[in-house]
Amino acid sequence: MFTVEEIQSLNELELAVYEYVMQHKSTVAYMRIRELATESHVSTTTVLRFCKKMGCDGYAEFKLRMKEYIGQKQISELPEDFSEIKAFFDRMENPKFQKKLDEATALITKADRVVFIGIGNSGHIGQYGARYFTNLGKFSLYISDPFYPVNMLDTMSTVAVVLSVSGEPQQIIQIVNGLKKSGCQMIAITNSEQSTLAKLADIALTYYITMHRGENNIDFTSQIPAIHLVETLGKRVRNRLAER
Repeated sequence: MFTVEEIQSLNELELAVYEYVMQHKSTVAYMRIRELATESHVSTTTVLRFCKKMGCDGYAEFKLRMKEYIGQKQISELPEDFSEIKAFFDRMENPKFQKKLDEATALITKADRVVFIGIGNSGHIGQYGARYFTNLGKFSLYISDPFYPVNMLDTMSTVAVVLSVSGEPQQIIQIVNGLKKSGCQMIAITNSEQSTLAKLADIALTYYITMHRGENNIDFTSQIPAIHLVETLGKRVRNRLAER
């Protein structure tokens, strides 16, 4: 999980964090930074330095890395508890996250149409999203074909909602690049703000949960956060349209 070079770069206080992490792998992934600092008997600043030395941009990315590690190790027994889903719902109440939701709602409300994009399990959520938005009065389409002639769309009056857990599939990035070149505004619903998709998007709504993969890269990752974000955006857009 960590390289020898990374561990050797740690000072005494950072080593205390490392030792706690290694002894509590299954719980650290769901702890707040203040909780980890308290349990390790260090400051939050020390925890952040530790994360940087472990190759992470911040604590959120470090927790995601831990969750991926847990998912790889425990794929034979998928967890049934909803602790990280609950943590996602708690994060949604954060004013910064609410601001992003408001900005995404405003983009969609102004657009003439919405295009949902996704493949695999995310593609099914995209199909559902397109139907859900249309039912609520906002005309929407779904695209999964990387060779779809996006240049034929009136991209200046279209908002794309792109769904991907990893935010890295080549097919998705190909479509996104095509739309971006055409000036299409983009909302990403993905797991990490460090992903390629999140960085390409105008607004990234991230949920940070454990990614579970099985043999042949079969995805078992929960889609509950993605579904909830799609429905939340749909309801907010419907309410905005009703105010006009």
